[in-house]
Amino acid sequence: MLFSLLPLFFPFSGVGERERRIRKREEEEMVRGKTQMRRIENATSRQVTFSKRRNGLLKKAFELSVLCDAEVGLIVFSPRGKLYEFSNSSMQKTIERYQRYAKDVNVNNKAVEQNMQQWKYESAQMAKKIEFLEVSKRKLLGENLGSCSIDELQQIENQLERSLTIIREKKCGIESQQKQRSEREIVPYDHSTQHADVETELFIGRPERGRTRYPLQS
Repeated sequence: MLFSLLPLFFPFSGVGERERRIRKREEEEMVRGKTQMRRIENATSRQVTFSKRRNGLLKKAFELSVLCDAEVGLIVFSPRGKLYEFSNSSMQKTIERYQRYAKDVNVNNKAVEQNMQQWKYESAQMAKKIEFLEVSKRKLLGENLGSCSIDELQQIENQLERSLTIIREKKCGIESQQKQRSEREIVPYDHSTQHADVETELFIGRPERGRTRYPLQS
């Protein structure tokens, strides 16, 4: 009877026991590495977790600055708005350095974005030109002419005639050059050597005696 009346006199005893069980279960889950990445509903457990994680984070920041000679600046605000910070040099200088870096990055990102927009525009224009050339080529080959009007067909015909004229002129020029080259390679025959004078001598009389030489006229 006495135990049954305890909740009437101590109405919050069960609530406190339930919170302790929840906090203990959450701590056990954190120890076993099964912590879920979500907000801890219990305020006491949330504050305990914040204190532990904050101290570990500050310790890691200190170790990083010492072991790696890095400039580290850490700023943490608790759920109640309390500030915790760590800096191995000067927090103000670290913040100013970060602001300069962030400004340069923003400028570079803006320039890259502008270049990307320009490249996209040029790519779109180039794609339109390629598509237009493909359509024109098919029409010149006599394909896809069903949707062409009389004026378009006349323009295609005029273009083909101009192209044919240019091709014929080019062909005649090449043939003329080849003909001239062939004529220069042929060596002409010199007819003057056919009637060249040959000087000969005619001997009259016996060989052992004096003899008279008479030139032979050709």
